[in-house]
Amino acid sequence: MSKTKIKILVMTVALTLFVSGNATAQGMPTYDNTNFISLVKQLIESGKQTAQMIKSVKFLKDAKEAIEKVSSVVQQLRAVEEIGQNNQRLINIMQNDVQDILNSPYIKPDAVSRVVESFDAIVQNSLDTVDFIDEVLSSDYLKMSDAERAEVLKQKEQESNEMVSNIKTKTKRYRDIISFRKMQDKVNNRETGY
Repeated sequence: MSKTKIKILVMTVALTLFVSGNATAQGMPTYDNTNFISLVKQLIESGKQTAQMIKSVKFLKDAKEAIEKVSSVVQQLRAVEEIGQNNQRLINIMQNDVQDILNSPYIKPDAVSRVVESFDAIVQNSLDTVDFIDEVLSSDYLKMSDAERAEVLKQKEQESNEMVSNIKTKTKRYRDIISFRKMQDKVNNRETGY
């Protein structure tokens, strides 16, 4: 039993003895000791309930913190997974679409280096992002909290999405150029025998 509970119990008993000792005085109401004992029991029970509530609040607070940490880790995993998928998309585009563009006879030799440079910049940015993510996840990276780390990864995920969009736009633009030049070649080299 805590010191506070003992003090309350002693004060209640002393009050009971004082009141019951003076209960015979004229004009003083008489008190039943069972009421005071019942009051003490209620106070003790109330103290137990309060202690239990404090434990429950602490448990809920700890549970909330644990859930927030798990949520943060899940967000980090989702962001890393999305960045990984975007990098795979970039690799696929580079292996297929860009190779087709570079092999097209409608891309002039002097334009090939510009095409390669524009796509190379996107790929290099993608590789830098992967290195940065590895650094953020494998070290304490400036003593970041999980929430701060999740925010940085979310930002990198957004940049990765923009890179994929950018490379798709560039690929479409070069395909349109090839298509236009192909059509132009057909028009310029058609037979006029009518």
